[in-house]
Amino acid sequence: MERYEIVKTLGSGEFGVARMMKNKKTGEVLAMMFFRRGEKIDKDLEREIINRMSLFHPNVIQFEKLLLTPTHLVIAMEYAGGGELYPRIELCQRFTEDESRYFFQQLINAVSYCHFKGVCHQDLKPENALLEGSWVPRIKIGDFGFSKLIHSQHSSRKGLLLSYLSPEIMKGKQYDGKMADVWSCGVTLYTMLVGKFPFDGSGIADTYQNIVSANYPIPKLVTESCKDLLSRIFVVDPSKRITIAEIKKHPWFLRLLPQAMTEEVQMRFYHCEPDEALQSLEEIKMLIEEARTIPPWPHL
Repeated sequence: MERYEIVKTLGSGEFGVARMMKNKKTGEVLAMMFFRRGEKIDKDLEREIINRMSLFHPNVIQFEKLLLTPTHLVIAMEYAGGGELYPRIELCQRFTEDESRYFFQQLINAVSYCHFKGVCHQDLKPENALLEGSWVPRIKIGDFGFSKLIHSQHSSRKGLLLSYLSPEIMKGKQYDGKMADVWSCGVTLYTMLVGKFPFDGSGIADTYQNIVSANYPIPKLVTESCKDLLSRIFVVDPSKRITIAEIKKHPWFLRLLPQAMTEEVQMRFYHCEPDEALQSLEEIKMLIEEARTIPPWPHL
């Protein structure tokens, strides 16, 4: 860790802190999540780390390495310099339909890839859709479970995050993570189009009722094709809800689809491996196991 310097703190929570770090020698900037060593390094965190290290897609935050210090387990990841999607929606009040589609196409391709790899996000929302710092913004989805441990300081909706949850989750039922992700993608799309959340009510109970009954205002500003897609996403019964594969064939999704987001190009990522070998699964598991113990050094 002596190779890195702290640029700024990105967020903090009960279990640790997220920081923007810069390599002193190369100038490379990474996002690093610091989790205190000890018994809180549990199986859930181990599962999320292993899930993340298997994902290599341009619209998914890239896992870089796992580090261990005398006091912390450190997850080093790609840093998205454009920040979260939600503040940009707030700034613009709402996106145009073409702008919303551009980001939604990226989101759906990223989620489709993750599902192919056997990973369901289950916490999709604009706060977890980060933007690359280039002049043509690219979505990077992150926080695969880490958001439960480290909360963004820039999120203005900490108390209302249930707005993204699907009816089956709200009812406490067993659920298909893939179909729950579809619902959350729909909420993100609606939020971009309208500038507010489809199911928010006057209080938690009201919001709950809106979600479990799929009661939302029909946006008048969008095309009939877009309304059709939303109506097929916001279906209470997940077995009747549109799938990610079906979304990718919907006429609204296919309109103005960039070449890089076509199915032919996207399929190349499904079997892609990194150019350089990252840490092995065995090394990752060894570091996690060691992180469950705290060195008995007096100065610690």
